[in-house]
Amino acid sequence: MNGLSGDAVHLTQAILHAGLEPMRPEVVIFPPFTLLHAVSQEAKSSALRWGGQNLFWEVSGAYTGEISGAMLRDMGCRYVLIGHSERRQIFAESDAQIVQKIKAALLSGLIPVVCVGETEAERAQGLTDAVLRRQLEAVLPLLNLEASQPNLIIAYEPVWAIGTGLSASPEQAQAVHVFIRELAAAYSAQLARRLLLLYGGSVKGNNAAALFGQADIDGALVGGASLQAGEFIQICRAAESAGRGG
Repeated sequence: MNGLSGDAVHLTQAILHAGLEPMRPEVVIFPPFTLLHAVSQEAKSSALRWGGQNLFWEVSGAYTGEISGAMLRDMGCRYVLIGHSERRQIFAESDAQIVQKIKAALLSGLIPVVCVGETEAERAQGLTDAVLRRQLEAVLPLLNLEASQPNLIIAYEPVWAIGTGLSASPEQAQAVHVFIRELAAAYSAQLARRLLLLYGGSVKGNNAAALFGQADIDGALVGGASLQAGEFIQICRAAESAGRGG
Protein backbone atom coordinates (compact mmCIF):
# COMPACT_ATOMS: atom_id res chain seq x y z
CA MET A 1 0.00 0.00 0.00
CA ASN A 2 2.45 2.58 -1.31
CA GLY A 3 2.45 5.43 -3.76
CA LEU A 4 0.14 7.88 -5.49
CA SER A 5 -0.45 8.42 -9.20
CA GLY A 6 2.59 10.65 -9.62
CA ASP A 7 4.82 8.00 -8.08
CA ALA A 8 3.42 5.33 -10.40
CA VAL A 9 3.94 7.49 -13.47
CA HIS A 10 7.51 8.34 -12.42
CA LEU A 11 8.46 4.70 -11.84
CA THR A 12 6.81 3.52 -15.06
CA GLN A 13 8.52 6.20 -17.13
CA ALA A 14 11.88 5.41 -15.53
CA ILE A 15 11.55 1.74 -16.48
CA LEU A 16 10.45 2.59 -20.01
CA HIS A 17 13.40 4.94 -20.49
CA ALA A 18 15.99 2.61 -18.94
CA GLY A 19 16.89 1.01 -22.28
CA LEU A 20 16.10 -2.53 -21.19
CA GLU A 21 15.87 -5.02 -24.03
CA PRO A 22 12.15 -5.68 -24.63
CA MET A 23 10.93 -8.87 -22.93
CA ARG A 24 14.43 -9.86 -21.78
CA PRO A 25 13.64 -9.97 -18.97
CA GLU A 26 9.88 -9.55 -19.04
CA VAL A 27 9.22 -6.79 -16.54
CA VAL A 28 5.88 -6.81 -14.73
CA ILE A 29 4.83 -4.23 -12.16
CA PHE A 30 2.06 -4.73 -9.61
CA PRO A 31 0.74 -1.32 -8.53
CA PRO A 32 -2.17 -0.82 -6.12
CA PHE A 33 -5.57 -1.07 -7.80
CA THR A 34 -6.00 2.72 -7.75
CA LEU A 35 -2.86 3.18 -9.85
CA LEU A 36 -3.51 0.55 -12.52
CA HIS A 37 -5.06 3.08 -14.89
CA ALA A 38 -2.12 5.49 -14.59
CA VAL A 39 0.35 2.68 -15.25
CA SER A 40 -1.65 1.30 -18.16
CA GLN A 41 -1.77 4.69 -19.86
CA GLU A 42 2.00 5.07 -19.63
CA ALA A 43 2.88 1.50 -20.63
CA LYS A 44 0.15 0.54 -23.11
CA SER A 45 2.38 0.81 -26.19
CA SER A 46 5.41 -0.86 -24.62
CA ALA A 47 6.62 -4.34 -23.68
CA LEU A 48 6.14 -3.52 -19.98
CA ARG A 49 3.39 -5.59 -18.34
CA TRP A 50 1.32 -4.92 -15.23
CA GLY A 51 -0.85 -6.90 -12.87
CA GLY A 52 -3.05 -6.77 -9.80
CA GLN A 53 -1.92 -7.33 -6.23
CA ASN A 54 -4.91 -9.55 -5.43
CA LEU A 55 -8.33 -10.64 -6.70
CA PHE A 56 -11.51 -12.19 -5.36
CA TRP A 57 -12.68 -15.63 -6.41
CA GLU A 58 -16.21 -14.67 -7.46
CA VAL A 59 -16.93 -13.27 -10.93
CA SER A 60 -19.28 -10.57 -9.62
CA GLY A 61 -21.75 -9.89 -6.83
CA ALA A 62 -22.18 -8.18 -3.47
CA TYR A 63 -18.57 -8.36 -2.28
CA THR A 64 -17.87 -4.77 -1.30
CA GLY A 65 -14.25 -3.75 -1.69
CA GLU A 66 -13.21 -6.77 -3.75
CA ILE A 67 -11.81 -6.93 -7.29
CA SER A 68 -12.62 -9.60 -9.86
CA GLY A 69 -10.42 -11.10 -12.53
CA ALA A 70 -12.58 -9.49 -15.21
CA MET A 71 -11.98 -6.09 -13.63
CA LEU A 72 -8.23 -6.65 -13.76
CA ARG A 73 -8.42 -7.75 -17.38
CA ASP A 74 -10.45 -4.62 -18.12
CA MET A 75 -7.48 -2.61 -16.83
CA GLY A 76 -5.13 -4.44 -19.19
CA CYS A 77 -3.62 -6.73 -16.57
CA ARG A 78 -2.03 -10.00 -17.66
CA TYR A 79 -0.87 -11.12 -14.23
CA VAL A 80 -2.11 -11.20 -10.66
CA LEU A 81 -0.37 -11.85 -7.35
CA ILE A 82 -2.04 -14.52 -5.23
CA GLY A 83 -1.19 -15.71 -1.74
CA HIS A 84 1.33 -13.03 -0.83
CA SER A 85 2.59 -13.58 2.72
CA GLU A 86 0.91 -10.39 3.91
CA ARG A 87 -2.42 -11.65 2.60
CA ARG A 88 -1.86 -15.00 4.30
CA GLN A 89 -0.84 -13.42 7.61
CA ILE A 90 -2.82 -10.19 7.97
CA PHE A 91 -6.01 -11.37 6.24
CA ALA A 92 -5.70 -15.04 7.26
CA GLU A 93 -6.04 -16.32 3.69
CA SER A 94 -6.05 -20.10 3.72
CA ASP A 95 -4.62 -22.53 1.18
CA ALA A 96 -8.20 -23.33 0.14
CA GLN A 97 -9.02 -19.67 -0.50
CA ILE A 98 -5.81 -19.24 -2.46
CA VAL A 99 -6.79 -22.17 -4.67
CA GLN A 100 -10.16 -20.50 -5.31
CA LYS A 101 -8.38 -17.31 -6.32
CA ILE A 102 -6.02 -19.15 -8.66
CA LYS A 103 -8.96 -20.83 -10.36
CA ALA A 104 -10.70 -17.47 -10.76
CA ALA A 105 -7.55 -15.94 -12.24
CA LEU A 106 -7.13 -18.76 -14.75
CA LEU A 107 -10.78 -18.55 -15.77
CA SER A 108 -10.29 -14.83 -16.37
CA GLY A 109 -7.27 -15.42 -18.58
CA LEU A 110 -4.80 -14.05 -16.04
CA ILE A 111 -1.46 -15.62 -15.16
CA PRO A 112 -1.30 -16.15 -11.38
CA VAL A 113 1.97 -15.45 -9.61
CA VAL A 114 1.48 -17.67 -6.57
CA CYS A 115 3.50 -16.86 -3.46
CA VAL A 116 4.70 -19.53 -1.05
CA GLY A 117 7.10 -19.40 1.86
CA GLU A 118 7.83 -20.11 5.50
CA THR A 119 7.90 -17.87 8.57
CA GLU A 120 10.93 -17.36 10.78
CA ALA A 121 9.46 -19.69 13.42
CA GLU A 122 8.80 -22.41 10.85
CA ARG A 123 12.31 -22.06 9.48
CA ALA A 124 13.81 -22.27 12.97
CA GLN A 125 11.91 -25.52 13.54
CA GLY A 126 13.21 -27.01 10.30
CA LEU A 127 9.75 -26.95 8.73
CA THR A 128 10.56 -25.14 5.48
CA ASP A 129 10.06 -28.19 3.25
CA ALA A 130 6.90 -29.29 5.09
CA VAL A 131 5.31 -25.83 4.82
CA LEU A 132 6.15 -25.50 1.13
CA ARG A 133 4.90 -29.00 0.43
CA ARG A 134 1.57 -28.19 2.09
CA GLN A 135 1.20 -24.92 0.22
CA LEU A 136 2.22 -26.35 -3.15
CA GLU A 137 0.21 -29.56 -2.93
CA ALA A 138 -2.83 -27.28 -2.99
CA VAL A 139 -1.55 -25.32 -5.99
CA LEU A 140 0.30 -27.70 -8.32
CA PRO A 141 -2.77 -29.79 -9.27
CA LEU A 142 -3.98 -26.63 -11.07
CA LEU A 143 -1.15 -26.90 -13.62
CA ASN A 144 -2.58 -27.47 -17.08
CA LEU A 145 -0.88 -30.73 -18.02
CA GLU A 146 -2.08 -30.40 -21.62
CA ALA A 147 -0.30 -27.09 -22.15
CA SER A 148 3.19 -26.68 -23.54
CA GLN A 149 3.93 -23.90 -21.04
CA PRO A 150 2.92 -23.67 -17.36
CA ASN A 151 -0.21 -21.61 -16.73
CA LEU A 152 1.10 -20.17 -13.47
CA ILE A 153 4.27 -18.86 -11.84
CA ILE A 154 5.58 -19.71 -8.37
CA ALA A 155 7.29 -17.09 -6.20
CA TYR A 156 9.22 -18.29 -3.17
CA GLU A 157 9.16 -15.54 -0.57
CA PRO A 158 10.69 -16.54 2.76
CA VAL A 159 8.54 -14.53 5.15
CA TRP A 160 11.48 -13.99 7.48
CA ALA A 161 13.29 -12.10 4.72
CA ILE A 162 10.47 -9.72 3.75
CA GLY A 163 10.90 -6.16 4.97
CA THR A 164 13.63 -7.24 7.38
CA GLY A 165 16.67 -6.54 5.25
CA LEU A 166 17.56 -10.21 5.55
CA SER A 167 17.81 -12.41 2.49
CA ALA A 168 18.37 -16.08 1.92
CA SER A 169 21.82 -16.70 0.52
CA PRO A 170 21.84 -17.55 -3.18
CA GLU A 171 22.64 -21.14 -2.25
CA GLN A 172 19.78 -21.33 0.28
CA ALA A 173 17.33 -19.90 -2.23
CA GLN A 174 18.57 -22.28 -4.92
CA ALA A 175 18.06 -25.30 -2.65
CA VAL A 176 14.45 -24.31 -2.00
CA HIS A 177 13.82 -23.69 -5.70
CA VAL A 178 15.18 -27.15 -6.50
CA PHE A 179 12.76 -28.60 -3.94
CA ILE A 180 9.84 -26.72 -5.52
CA ARG A 181 10.77 -27.90 -9.01
CA GLU A 182 11.00 -31.49 -7.75
CA LEU A 183 7.49 -31.20 -6.30
CA ALA A 184 6.23 -29.88 -9.63
CA ALA A 185 7.95 -32.72 -11.50
CA ALA A 186 5.64 -35.17 -9.74
CA TYR A 187 2.84 -33.68 -11.85
CA SER A 188 4.77 -33.09 -15.08
CA ALA A 189 8.52 -33.29 -15.57
CA GLN A 190 8.25 -31.24 -18.76
CA LEU A 191 6.24 -28.43 -17.16
CA ALA A 192 8.45 -28.49 -14.07
CA ARG A 193 11.49 -27.70 -16.23
CA ARG A 194 9.64 -24.75 -17.76
CA LEU A 195 7.97 -23.53 -14.57
CA LEU A 196 9.13 -20.01 -13.74
CA LEU A 197 10.34 -19.81 -10.15
CA LEU A 198 10.85 -16.34 -8.73
CA TYR A 199 12.70 -15.46 -5.54
CA GLY A 200 11.12 -12.77 -3.39
CA GLY A 201 12.97 -12.02 -0.18
CA SER A 202 14.70 -8.61 0.06
CA VAL A 203 16.03 -8.70 -3.50
CA LYS A 204 18.18 -5.62 -4.09
CA GLY A 205 20.56 -4.28 -6.65
CA ASN A 206 23.56 -5.53 -4.69
CA ASN A 207 22.42 -9.16 -4.39
CA ALA A 208 20.38 -9.67 -7.56
CA ALA A 209 23.25 -10.84 -9.77
CA ALA A 210 24.29 -13.54 -7.28
CA LEU A 211 20.70 -14.75 -6.97
CA PHE A 212 20.19 -14.84 -10.74
CA GLY A 213 23.41 -16.80 -11.05
CA GLN A 214 21.64 -19.81 -9.55
CA ALA A 215 20.29 -22.33 -12.05
CA ASP A 216 16.75 -22.55 -10.68
CA ILE A 217 16.12 -18.89 -9.87
CA ASP A 218 14.33 -17.62 -12.97
CA GLY A 219 13.55 -14.12 -11.76
CA ALA A 220 12.55 -12.02 -8.79
CA LEU A 221 9.44 -10.82 -7.03
CA VAL A 222 10.78 -7.47 -5.88
CA GLY A 223 9.36 -5.82 -2.77
CA GLY A 224 10.59 -2.60 -1.19
CA ALA A 225 13.32 -2.08 -3.79
CA SER A 226 10.63 -1.71 -6.46
CA LEU A 227 9.65 1.66 -4.95
CA GLN A 228 13.03 3.10 -5.94
CA ALA A 229 13.38 3.41 -9.70
CA GLY A 230 17.18 3.21 -9.76
CA GLU A 231 17.31 0.16 -7.50
CA PHE A 232 14.58 -1.62 -9.44
CA ILE A 233 16.25 -0.95 -12.78
CA GLN A 234 19.54 -2.28 -11.40
CA ILE A 235 17.74 -5.54 -10.53
CA CYS A 236 16.24 -5.66 -14.03
CA ARG A 237 19.68 -5.19 -15.57
CA ALA A 238 21.05 -8.04 -13.45
CA ALA A 239 18.24 -10.27 -14.73
CA GLU A 240 18.92 -9.12 -18.28
CA SER A 241 22.63 -9.93 -17.95
CA ALA A 242 21.84 -13.37 -16.53
CA GLY A 243 19.30 -14.10 -19.27
CA ARG A 244 16.52 -14.54 -16.72
CA GLY A 245 12.79 -14.40 -17.36
CA GLY A 246 11.76 -11.49 -15.15
